[in-house]
Amino acid sequence: MANRLAHETSPYLLQHADNPVDWWPWSAEAFEEARRRGVPVLLSVGYSSCHWCHVMAHESFEDRETAEYLNAHFVNVKVDREERPDVDAVYMEAVQAATGQGGWPMTVFLTPEEEPFYFGTYFPPAPRHGMPSFRQVLEGVRAAWADRRDEVTEVAGKIVRDLAGRELKFAAVDVPGEDELAQALLGLTREYDAARGGFGRAPKFPPSMVIEFLLRHAARTGSEGALQMAADTCERMARGGIYDQLGGGFARYSVDREWVVPHFEKMLYDNALLCRVYAHLWRATGSELARRVALETADFMVRELRTNEGGFASALDADSDDGTGSGRHVEGAYYVWTPEQLTEVLGEEDAALAAHYFGVTEEGTFEEGASVLQLPQHEGVFDAERIESVRDRLNAARAHRPAPGRDDKVVAAWNGLAVAALAETGAYFDRPDLVDAAIAAADLLVRLHLDERARLARTSKDGQVGANAGVLEDYADVAEGFLALASVTGEGVWLEFAGFLLDHVLARFVDEESGALFDTAADAEKLIRRPQDPTDNATPSGWSAAAGALLSYAAHTGSAPHRTAAERALGVVKALGPRAPRFIGWGLATAEALLDGPREVAVVGPEGHPGTKELHRAALLGTAPGAVVAVGTTDSDELPLLADRPYVGGEPTAYVCRNFTCDAPTTDVDRLRTALGSPATGATG
Repeated sequence: MANRLAHETSPYLLQHADNPVDWWPWSAEAFEEARRRGVPVLLSVGYSSCHWCHVMAHESFEDRETAEYLNAHFVNVKVDREERPDVDAVYMEAVQAATGQGGWPMTVFLTPEEEPFYFGTYFPPAPRHGMPSFRQVLEGVRAAWADRRDEVTEVAGKIVRDLAGRELKFAAVDVPGEDELAQALLGLTREYDAARGGFGRAPKFPPSMVIEFLLRHAARTGSEGALQMAADTCERMARGGIYDQLGGGFARYSVDREWVVPHFEKMLYDNALLCRVYAHLWRATGSELARRVALETADFMVRELRTNEGGFASALDADSDDGTGSGRHVEGAYYVWTPEQLTEVLGEEDAALAAHYFGVTEEGTFEEGASVLQLPQHEGVFDAERIESVRDRLNAARAHRPAPGRDDKVVAAWNGLAVAALAETGAYFDRPDLVDAAIAAADLLVRLHLDERARLARTSKDGQVGANAGVLEDYADVAEGFLALASVTGEGVWLEFAGFLLDHVLARFVDEESGALFDTAADAEKLIRRPQDPTDNATPSGWSAAAGALLSYAAHTGSAPHRTAAERALGVVKALGPRAPRFIGWGLATAEALLDGPREVAVVGPEGHPGTKELHRAALLGTAPGAVVAVGTTDSDELPLLADRPYVGGEPTAYVCRNFTCDAPTTDVDRLRTALGSPATGATG
């Protein structure tokens, strides 16, 4: 027997390759081995930047005595939830149904038929806080398997039947309309934290998809309340410790209601979604803070997450070496400061300024007297050059600290989100380098993740494609990124690739009878049930993301099947939007686009002509929800929206259409801005 993880592409699995546990990756062979030996399977699910996964690994999986017990009595399977979201989703649903809560590390005991019968998350090495030790759990499961096997298999069968009974009863009801979106806004208003921004209590997660809905709702209806909630939440987060005040980019969530102390891991998906949100907030309001945060977050992604192949790595760890030489890894060590550390880097006078400016206190806002840097509201004016110098010196000093580890795997879905964010941010702020970074990542997805049938692989690492098939969110988010690139660059190839991906969605992920969507393809590996979740969590659900991409593609091409599929998928938003708006933000944002048309904008003009560039920019900066943009010459066949669009008076011209009717073509940039609901603020500059 031996640990079999050494040849995996997942950094998380590779972290466990040297454990004394005889780990298997998720595979038919592992369950075959369990059947051969007549033992249960221990399924352990986690991910590389998960703090408690590291703790349990160190306490239990690196412990030789525990490993010997595991190897003797179980077949042990390790899964990276980011590589296999389908496996994670199916068993997490079982854990939550059985225990009322879930989380990672996830610890599940299965029969050799993959049926779960005992569940948990983190188990300590010794009993504490009413929790049994991991060894006690193992001994209990082993005894039950040896002495009461029939009872165990009966329980497992019942759990699987109960899960099947939870199948989403979904009828393709009508699309959500004005009433449902107004009710969703009302529901959000009730849960809104007016004093601190955001929704609900601690822990607080950045509500990026809900903010997209609020911005679109404000653009379509003129709702000042919706815009205010979006703007205030974005300001609170940007001033809080959840935002890296030195290096840009956002941490996963805040452990408190005030956004002060983050859980320090930085995920690609959060930063991609939030970069886009702040760019869209700037587009709506002209906010200088929103502009700065969008650009700093984009720069963070390119600087710290970009891989050698041009894709984007998944995450930076929360923990890092504390720099004392002890080898101890501590959460937040890379990011926090004491007054003494400020003085050491800046000298007394500038340290006092920095402490005041960034909210560093003697007692500290984090642990052991250290503070997370924030940007509190201050009276008076600071010397901008002096603050910039302080920031630069602190950044330079921080660069000498041991850096957090990076999970280098490239996840297709999250790279799709990054492509969309970088393409739009680059276009809005005249940063062609960011658009180039988006193109490079999109190019990697096409070259490495797409096969000759345009099927998508979920992950790659170091230029080597992983074995796991893409799930619905991969197809949808990559299509979303390609569609954003098509609007920004005017290159039809990106629309074409989006079409290939969305054809797979229609053929392999949609339930033909109801229009409901599944998270895995019809021909994917069969699990104990086919996962299906329409709610948005840390990222848009595959369901919401697919609805959005299908709708945009239909607007670009006039394709009725794609439009119909988007409308049928949005039936779930009509059902869930008024009841649980916080958990279907991207679905609500897509519903806003549907209600607005969405608008189709064609800009025709000679390439490089200042008038073409100006009209294209005005089109991209329009706030009309979900508007799609095509740009090219009048004789171009790159994009369908450009067909039969002549110049007016020989000048670059814009056409705006929706719901099969078109405005009069215009050569006037101001008229185009008005037609697309551009704000009356400085965002058009």
